[in-house]
Amino acid sequence: MGPLSREAWTQRLGAFRASPSAFLAGAEGEDLGHDLLSDLRSEKLSEQTKVSLLTLSLEYSDKLWPDAPAAEAAATSLLDTLILLPSKPSALRRLLLLSATTVLVSGGAVGPTSGASCRLLPLLLGLASGRDVGRSFGSASEQHHLQATACECLGELERCKPGLLAGSLATLRSLLGQTGPIQPVSLLLALVLHNTLVVPSRAAAGAGLQGLLVAGVSSVGSCPWDWTRAEGRDAHLQPQAPSWPTAEQEHGFPLLEPSPEEARELKAAVAQLLDTSYLLTPVAQAQLLWLLGWALRGLRGQPPVLFKPQLVRLLGTAQLTLLHSVLALKAAFGEALFTAQDEALLLRRLTLVAQHPALPSPTHLFYLQCLLRFPENCPLGPEGEEAAPLLLGPQLCQGLMPSLLHDPMVLLARLHLLCLVCADAEEEEKDQVQSPQGYLQELMAGLQQRAALDGGPQALATLCFQASYLVARCLPGQPIVRTSLIHGLAQLYRARPSLAPHFVDLLDQVSPELREPLRAVLQQEVVARPGKNESLCWHLQMLAKVAEGDAQGATLSFLQAAAVHCTDWGLQQALLRVCRALLRAGAGDGLADLLQVLARQLEDADGRDHARLYYILFSHLSSPKLGVALGPSPAAPALASSLVAENQGFASTLMVQETPAPIQLCVGPQKAKGPLLSLPLQVKAVEGPIYCLELRFRVEGQLYEPLEAVHIPCLCPGRPARPLYLPLRPRRPAPACLHVQALYTTPAGLTCHTHLPPLSVNFADLFLPFPQLPKGSEVCFFDDLWNSCLPKGVESRMWCPLGPQGLEALVSQHLEPFVVVAQPPTTYLIAVRLPPDSMLLLRLETAQMDGVPVALRTDNWAVLPLVGDYLRGLAAR
Repeated sequence: MGPLSREAWTQRLGAFRASPSAFLAGAEGEDLGHDLLSDLRSEKLSEQTKVSLLTLSLEYSDKLWPDAPAAEAAATSLLDTLILLPSKPSALRRLLLLSATTVLVSGGAVGPTSGASCRLLPLLLGLASGRDVGRSFGSASEQHHLQATACECLGELERCKPGLLAGSLATLRSLLGQTGPIQPVSLLLALVLHNTLVVPSRAAAGAGLQGLLVAGVSSVGSCPWDWTRAEGRDAHLQPQAPSWPTAEQEHGFPLLEPSPEEARELKAAVAQLLDTSYLLTPVAQAQLLWLLGWALRGLRGQPPVLFKPQLVRLLGTAQLTLLHSVLALKAAFGEALFTAQDEALLLRRLTLVAQHPALPSPTHLFYLQCLLRFPENCPLGPEGEEAAPLLLGPQLCQGLMPSLLHDPMVLLARLHLLCLVCADAEEEEKDQVQSPQGYLQELMAGLQQRAALDGGPQALATLCFQASYLVARCLPGQPIVRTSLIHGLAQLYRARPSLAPHFVDLLDQVSPELREPLRAVLQQEVVARPGKNESLCWHLQMLAKVAEGDAQGATLSFLQAAAVHCTDWGLQQALLRVCRALLRAGAGDGLADLLQVLARQLEDADGRDHARLYYILFSHLSSPKLGVALGPSPAAPALASSLVAENQGFASTLMVQETPAPIQLCVGPQKAKGPLLSLPLQVKAVEGPIYCLELRFRVEGQLYEPLEAVHIPCLCPGRPARPLYLPLRPRRPAPACLHVQALYTTPAGLTCHTHLPPLSVNFADLFLPFPQLPKGSEVCFFDDLWNSCLPKGVESRMWCPLGPQGLEALVSQHLEPFVVVAQPPTTYLIAVRLPPDSMLLLRLETAQMDGVPVALRTDNWAVLPLVGDYLRGLAAR
């Protein structure tokens, strides 16, 4: 098969990108990779189309060539295509280099036994060094871009095989002083140097570190790549991180101690990279600093003074990436690189910049996070303890106080910083006019007042509880703050009980120092409220969480008063959850009396059964056993209960399971109809018995109003079911298809659902008779209807075929409920109501040999095709 056209490839690539897995599983997916490589050499395709093909190979190389043999063959084909390109400038060269590298790396084919790897490496090194590799690699104007691309490809291979290019250090170092792309060469040299220093186990082999850094390109027997070093490094190096672990901690390698000659050459190489770093983009500079910082941290006896000249430039930078790198260097080297004056200057600068009013929210959050996690030279607390920097006192933080006008995330970050400052504040600072603790209490009061607004946004309530959790976590040992927080939360619940779910979550997260007093205060707030208003459900939800220990007498009194108002199933279940919590806490005899009352008075059978079960458990088990029985099972999932054995599938009973249809449903025979339209249904059980059957109906489109569900309490095989009628409310008279779903309960207590075959609502199923007329007025009534149809309606004449039964039998069988005037065997006047507000009038005249002429009128012209189909099909029914 020849190459595909541009349109064919566009369609094929679009289908692949829509669903790569589905496309590759289809018939066309097997040959996609082969066709792509083949058509790259076709002269019929434009360069733009080939660029699209190579872009696809870059994005989905792991799917097109997933294993090493396929990746090896694909990379070989891509390199052959690169050699065959004409010498004129082309955008395909860079993409072919990138594609060949990506295919080898993603397919796991990079290695000394790979022919494509052995072809690609010298080609990339030649392009990166700026050597002439032949006319097939473009003109001189294209070499600059090819050199940058070759450095990127070599960097990808070095990341895949750390230490592979250690022999090219001298070559790459020499390129920094030449004309060419500075950034790609600098990053590649930094990466190779980093990997060489981080993998020191083989550094002594061969020429050593000094030999790697100073050896000439034309050294006899030297090789610019080393597969043994790369293959000996199994673990992948970590990506960029804000701080670096030591070599011993992270990689298990001993610290490398270079000789004086090696240290001198290493310093010269690092200084050369740092001196040219200002020419790089901010992101590239950050990556360069990270690579060099991590590498030098693992060298014994190498002070990081080489970075000192860069700090003069970087401490005043406005680039966030460079500022992040400075903080990472500080975390790595500490006072060995940053003096106390440097630390104070950096901290003051972060504080002042974080106060700028025009900062975007993400930038503002970045500066605040830098302050919250500032790496100090000599932290006083244990490692990992959260604390404010020592130099960041209340005076310096005056401009960083949170305000209710701030963005929520910024407010929380500033509040976090304020809490850390309050934790370190001296005792004498509490007597100031505006101490940090006083400001914190005022801020929390403002947040609680906003959250207490009835009908206020949910985001304000969420922000209030996030701030409360932050204060409780950072200041657990501050009794003044804790008391003020508990008092404010109690007032908040009193004003807005609908926030009970937030209080429950907060109680689950805070420490016991706050949880216990807050629980007691909330319990008092709940039992002091009346139990008959719309907040009853929230009070019961809160009591289920806090009803423990003392004050159970007041809780039982509240529950007895609230039981009268628990009329629906949800309130009854909430009430029983409180009883369960009291059982686990060890309630007294008052609870037994309450459970007996609930077992008799609750309207819902399920609620009565639960109350009776709790009473039986309370009567027969001691308090320790009762707490274990009603508590969560440690060996079972969270949904399971210790009251049900784990092998009984208790979790499955909480799920609605799909099963084959155990029932049959069909449309029943039409009978005399009343004033409302309904569809007769016949249902019988194939398997059973079936309990609590619910039939749900759905009509596609907008033909009908939503249909109500039909309920059957019990259905057993062999027993006739009661007549069922499904009310229909058409928006216009038209047949429809009803999709049916059944929801039912099995004898084992499982809730199941199934889809039943669809039911058809025919045009004749929509017919309704007119009301019964007084004797003798039928003809006048029909004539009035007949005349009222025009001119708004439409009149037509049709031919109705007759079967062997004749006209009288046909009318008696199909149209008898709608006959207004009958003069058999010659004339019949028929009037039909069509919901919602249409009518159909028929005049059946004298029957002929094989049919009867029918004159009809209707006020809805859209039903004419339906009437014609209905009349023509009467004889066949």
